[in-house]
Amino acid sequence: MEASSSSSRRSRRGPDSPSPTTRRLCLLLLFVLQTCIRPASPAVSAAAAAASPSPYLVGVGSYDITGPAADVNMMGYANAEQVASGIHFRLKARAFIVAEPGGNGKRAVFVNLDACMASQLVTIKVLERLKARYGDLYNEKNVAISGIHTHAGPGGYLQYVVYIVTSLGFVRQSFDVIVNGIEQSIVEAHSNLRPGKIYVNKGELLDAGVNRSPSAHLNNPADERSKYQYNVDKEMTLVKFVDDEIGPIGSFNWFATHGTSMSRTNSLISGDNKGAAARFMEDWAEQNVVPKQAVHVSSEHPRRVSALIPEPNEITDDDLIRLASSYKASGGRQISSSSMAKRIRSAEQNKLKFVSAFCQSNCGDVSPNVLGAFCTDTNRPCDFNHSTCNGQNELCYGRGPGYPDEFESTRIIGNRQFLKAVDLFNSASEEIQGKVDYRHTYLDFSQLEVNVSSSTGGQHQTVKTCPAAMGFAFAAGTTDGPGAFDFKQGDVKGNPFWRLVRNVLRPPGPEQVKCQAPKPILLDTGEMKVPYDWAPSILPIQIIRIGQLVILCVPGEFTTMAGRRLRDAVKKVLTNSGQFDNNVHVVLAGLTNTYSQYVTTYEEYQIQIYEGASTLYGPHTLSAYIQEFQKLATSMVTNKEVVPTNLQPPDLLNRQIGLLPGVIVDETPPGVKFGDVRSDVPANSTFRKGSVVNATFYSACPRNDLLTDGTFALVEKLDGGSDWVPVYDDDDWSLRFRWSRPLPGPLAHL
Repeated sequence: MEASSSSSRRSRRGPDSPSPTTRRLCLLLLFVLQTCIRPASPAVSAAAAAASPSPYLVGVGSYDITGPAADVNMMGYANAEQVASGIHFRLKARAFIVAEPGGNGKRAVFVNLDACMASQLVTIKVLERLKARYGDLYNEKNVAISGIHTHAGPGGYLQYVVYIVTSLGFVRQSFDVIVNGIEQSIVEAHSNLRPGKIYVNKGELLDAGVNRSPSAHLNNPADERSKYQYNVDKEMTLVKFVDDEIGPIGSFNWFATHGTSMSRTNSLISGDNKGAAARFMEDWAEQNVVPKQAVHVSSEHPRRVSALIPEPNEITDDDLIRLASSYKASGGRQISSSSMAKRIRSAEQNKLKFVSAFCQSNCGDVSPNVLGAFCTDTNRPCDFNHSTCNGQNELCYGRGPGYPDEFESTRIIGNRQFLKAVDLFNSASEEIQGKVDYRHTYLDFSQLEVNVSSSTGGQHQTVKTCPAAMGFAFAAGTTDGPGAFDFKQGDVKGNPFWRLVRNVLRPPGPEQVKCQAPKPILLDTGEMKVPYDWAPSILPIQIIRIGQLVILCVPGEFTTMAGRRLRDAVKKVLTNSGQFDNNVHVVLAGLTNTYSQYVTTYEEYQIQIYEGASTLYGPHTLSAYIQEFQKLATSMVTNKEVVPTNLQPPDLLNRQIGLLPGVIVDETPPGVKFGDVRSDVPANSTFRKGSVVNATFYSACPRNDLLTDGTFALVEKLDGGSDWVPVYDDDDWSLRFRWSRPLPGPLAHL
């Protein structure tokens, strides 16, 4: 989460995009029903599992979590003016399940969300749904839900006050679509469980991230820094899932870079660079991996023809017009079904699907804006220590590789991750073997006792973490998204005026000030309880093991060095046990199961750059994580269960306050109907590769119906002079759907 980056012009298309030359494009708004939830079916019999030579049952699934495409504040930059007004491409929940064969075998679930982060309340409600559906098969111990950290998705789905202020409180639509999408992705993965194998591979990706807080990183011990070639992690770790009969069915990888290629002024829903990479790889797999007889592949359009339209020739213009005209402006009432919608849904549900997820890791200080940070007024580099320009932080912005085009920067960083993933996927040869296991516990980070070495390196001393608090430098933001009101990074004193403002809300007590030092407290969020909790105190930590792959699930954004220390500490426990050799693959999955902002090293915390000011629980936060993860790892290698505690995070759903009004007015000018064209594509037009084609319609607010797993827009190409073939929808990189509410009537722009 950032306190607040620069806006740009639009790019033309993604990698390997088609270049349709046509005389005319027919663009129609397509309104379809949400997909009916399919009941889960047994994936494979116990007898078949027992007879399988493969070490695991594997299954993958995905589902739409795009949410409200208008009026809702976006989560990540904490910018109240960044409100959704359309779709760049849709957001997905992607899940894998790995199970040991046999009735008593263990299993684990990992879900990757095209969302800013996981939410404690979302996790609670997903687990409730899974329990109702599967009993105790899936639970808090073996289910991990992680966010990619895009800053271009709808907000309002977290339960703590500080994370939903700019969204005007809780947004039920955002929350419900994410909960449902996670559940459905797991249901699909469960239904697809079949005997298979898993392979792991890793390699360096050098040009997709830079350290945005190098001055803080340099405060780490020199001998520690000398162990590493780079000041950010460059390694991507990928797992490849192979069904015994079908072949490759998916891949998940972990790599650290922020989801901030799209700026704080962007208003189109987007998965940013990691969502784009997932799109590119799934499109690539449809052409190169998935068996050709199982899917419809257009040789003329190597980029993805909409997955919603698996057989374009079966759908006529009359179908599209009839479906579009079925929509009535109704203030939110669900639209009625149609035969075409059913045909689209049934065809899509039966389609073989390759699932690829680009998961987040220790991205805390890693920016995708790899050209560096520059002052917007002088074009000179920003101040190294404070990320300011002539003393002002508002003018310092990081630049992506496509600068000044944020869409192109997103494409480039996404494409770099995609190409590395394809390379690792194609060359993966190390098979994962070994048992499935997991450990999970809840910790009270507001008062956790931690044993640390003394400053002289002598005997250990016991210290405590603190109730959550945010420092003054939090409000300064980062070079990915600077804040306002002239806050500065590296501020260890605070501003007298803002201290007065803070004291109106809640002045921190002497004990809290001492505990959080040298952080000057701007918001004492851990002790603010009106109208309900402003920040979390009870957090989950979790380890998932699949053979020699060990996933550390952390509920925040670890900086590069913080992540390295945690991984090394856990790896030491694992290898010292004799159960693992040095080839154990330990990955860190950031922003998982809930969200608690940043985690820096003790040394980085002293500098109070943005990440240190956003390390909620004081200077010993990382030491607490290392201590407790070592306990989890020890219990795993000794085959002992974690000592149960009475700690549980609160369920605050019934206390949520949402101030965002519903769709109050939704009407067209006199003489105009919804669906009427305001600005059409000129007849007999000819377009070249790279051309931009625009059309504008009168459209009701997208919040009336989220069209989950559907599309608000469809583009057809005239093929052969008589047949109109669907080629793009609002989930394609090449199509941008924008919605606005100008007078005299709401408009959809393509």
